[in-house]
Amino acid sequence: MRTARGAGALARAGHGAAAAAWAVPGAGRLGRLLDGLRHRAVPNRWSSLLGVVAVASLVLLVVTGLVLTLVYEPSSTLVRYQGRYRLLQGVEMSEAYASTLRISLDLPGGLLVRQAHHWAALVLPAALLLQLATLFFTGGFRRPRRAAWVLLVGVLVLALVSGWSGYALPDDALSGTGLRIVEGVTLGIPLVGTWLSWVLFGGELPGRVVEHLYLVHLAAPALLVLLVVLRLRSSWRTGPAQLPGPGRSAERVVGLPLWPAAAVRAAGLSAATTGLLVLMAGTLTISPVWAHGPSSPGNAFAGSQPDWYTAFLDGALRLVPPGWEVTWLGRTWTLAVLVPLAAIGLLGALLTVHPFLESRVTGDRSDHHLLDRPRDAPTRTPVGAAGLTVYGALWAAASADLVATQFRVALEDVVGVLRAVLLLGPVVAFVVARQVCATLRAAERDRHAHGAESGQVVQLPSGGFQERHAAPGPTAQPVLGPAARWAAARRPEATGAPGAAEPGARPDLAASGRG
Repeated sequence: MRTARGAGALARAGHGAAAAAWAVPGAGRLGRLLDGLRHRAVPNRWSSLLGVVAVASLVLLVVTGLVLTLVYEPSSTLVRYQGRYRLLQGVEMSEAYASTLRISLDLPGGLLVRQAHHWAALVLPAALLLQLATLFFTGGFRRPRRAAWVLLVGVLVLALVSGWSGYALPDDALSGTGLRIVEGVTLGIPLVGTWLSWVLFGGELPGRVVEHLYLVHLAAPALLVLLVVLRLRSSWRTGPAQLPGPGRSAERVVGLPLWPAAAVRAAGLSAATTGLLVLMAGTLTISPVWAHGPSSPGNAFAGSQPDWYTAFLDGALRLVPPGWEVTWLGRTWTLAVLVPLAAIGLLGALLTVHPFLESRVTGDRSDHHLLDRPRDAPTRTPVGAAGLTVYGALWAAASADLVATQFRVALEDVVGVLRAVLLLGPVVAFVVARQVCATLRAAERDRHAHGAESGQVVQLPSGGFQERHAAPGPTAQPVLGPAARWAAARRPEATGAPGAAEPGARPDLAASGRG
């Protein structure tokens, strides 16, 4: 049995230890909880802080979103602007755009809250993508953490949906240009495109799109918070994974105690993240809706760019050859729309089910609590490098027009280069990454066999020269700080505290009483 569960763990620890815990002043349910947190180690890795940044951004998003909900008007009804901004006074616009101007220019602190909301929406997907990348390249998605991986992908998708729906709510000319693109893509879907466009827009653009997207913008964050809670619960039950190293094993976690060391560090990083986002909101202008003007179905915003996290979707549309369509079954099939949608959908599906595909291909059905170094996964790492190359090419294509104007080159040349990168880049990235992994492993084997290079060159009796290698020594013990040494040493099975693990159990899981 690998983990101890609930009251059974307390019973196995003995009645004497349990009675001692009850006799401690201030003990009880809270005391036992804190004691369990003290005995739960958290690996001291920088990548574990990405989740803290994501949660801090999400909290700021929710708080500022609730404030904006009180003053924002999600309505497409046309009104005459009579606010403080003189350049737009008397101009016809939607109530949504008028309320956004009022929030930004009339309400004290309104612009700060709106820009903090926008900056947090930009940071959240970045933290999630980096977290997914680190888990992928280290194999942190394998059993028993496959469900946590699927939940994290779901969190990323909902973050993208939340950001995209919020991008359109100001109803300015920039968001209107993006909605015009969405309408064209939706109408290009055979059979159901017209119906989907009617459901989303409520008729011809602009229709009632603001009201509809406002509901999406409320529902998506609520589901996102739910998935975050489910993922935290899943991570708590499976326990932390760690990179291999001296003193570390599937049964022994070396790191900081969850309470108070790791918790205080997470709280500090959360406060720093929130403070930095608020500072950016107060000093860096983003989405100046007053400069864009109101949305108009007949106008398009030249040089418009989507928020960075949806740029790969826009780039996929730009790389498709123009006029690429066929007639089949009496209908026109617009491949310039269908191929990007199918490609993005396929990539998203492969990302979601990758843990199950890898397990099936490799035949690996065992649990993994030790992570892989990227160099030790000579197939997974090249596949990840190829995937990042595809994403990078699509992401860069969203700014192909800006690249052309800024560097004074033809737009057709920029698009042609990016198409070549999209088709050939993944193959090159796969080969190069595979060779790098093999080279690093060979260098490591040579260092273990012959020792590390010392930098000293000696002359041989024959007159030649040779570098002297330091003899390989015994495996070094990990160098830990005081808190890390405390977490590694104080285990329930060593102290006889309640929740002691039975042989073969992971101490960090047994201390919490969770399997």
